[in-house]
Amino acid sequence: MEYRHFGNSNFKVSPLGFGCMRLPTVEENTQGKTSIDEEEAIKMIRYAIDRGVNFIDTAYPYHGGQSEILVGKALKDGYSNRVKLCTKSPIFKIDHEDDFERYLNEQLEKLQVDHVDYYLMHAVNRQNWQSSIRKFNLLDKAEKAIQEGLIRQVGFSFHDNEHFFREVVDVYPWAMCLVQYNYLDRDTQAGMGGVQYASQKGIAVAVMEPLRGGKLAAPPEPIKQMLDKAAPGKPYYEWALQWLWDQPEISVVLSGMNTMDQVKANIETAEKSKLNGLRTVEKEFLEGEVSRKFRELTLVPCTSCYYCMPCPQGVDIPFNFDMFNNGYVHGELEANRNLYKKIENSAEKCIACRECEDKCPQNIEISTWMPRVHEVLGEDKPYREFK
Repeated sequence: MEYRHFGNSNFKVSPLGFGCMRLPTVEENTQGKTSIDEEEAIKMIRYAIDRGVNFIDTAYPYHGGQSEILVGKALKDGYSNRVKLCTKSPIFKIDHEDDFERYLNEQLEKLQVDHVDYYLMHAVNRQNWQSSIRKFNLLDKAEKAIQEGLIRQVGFSFHDNEHFFREVVDVYPWAMCLVQYNYLDRDTQAGMGGVQYASQKGIAVAVMEPLRGGKLAAPPEPIKQMLDKAAPGKPYYEWALQWLWDQPEISVVLSGMNTMDQVKANIETAEKSKLNGLRTVEKEFLEGEVSRKFRELTLVPCTSCYYCMPCPQGVDIPFNFDMFNNGYVHGELEANRNLYKKIENSAEKCIACRECEDKCPQNIEISTWMPRVHEVLGEDKPYREFK
């Protein structure tokens, strides 16, 4: 692999990082509750490390609080010495002065380490910046944790607009930032302008959602036809990953892999990665024609991150959006209607409490969309002009 600069630090990072939000799962009971497939997940993480991946990312809420525990197990037997470990402070859960320290100590125990290399303020937006980070002086608390040797460096993950991103960048000497970024999200959230701004400040830029929740790896048929015509046989995910690795501002691309085949494929692609690996005509193709077609075909920009969950009424919000989008994009309306009518966690249960909307990184008006989802999938009405 061609290792990359991690901001202004001396650390050289693998182009691919292992994101631990979408680990393989197994069903635990007849109600459909799932847990991490521990044996397979550990095997995947160690396989990646053995082949050069040296950045592991997790967070307090991933997999219902189980991701950090799994990562701790995977990094035993000397594996922790071969990687930089990143996790995140659940700032959206902090309500009292001692919560920051309490969560950090809990995370260190779950990870079975005495420190983490990068500790991020998780899912920063304008609201929780004021209600949590400023209110409880979390950056001062992070500095104290650095002095105590519990964390090495401080960063933030981000879900807001570019203007606010620049404000956050200028407030503190961050070591890294984690942003949603791909060839469809050049002008959303931090966007390309934010990425370039952070990089100019010497901040390492890590990317989440490089494949838009898998949608760029398994695009709708019209997009497949366009990409196949441009480069027959080239995997769709390779287009998206190389678009990112083409940019010198990007330090590491985090991929949430849930099968060993995905791990192997991404590592093989990472081994070929390089700056300026795309021709100008290829970049223009992705940023222009392909992006425009994607926007035409997507009704709800849900990435299935599951930050909105759990729903107090039991609605599986991302799954409902997935059925709704698939029926439209892939022309599989009847199949998705049949599936919808068999599930217990359907959109019909939504009472528009809007609790989910405060958590959604994409700022989707979920309470407005849920009745539309039920109208199409549950009441067999046609798609209207929703966009």
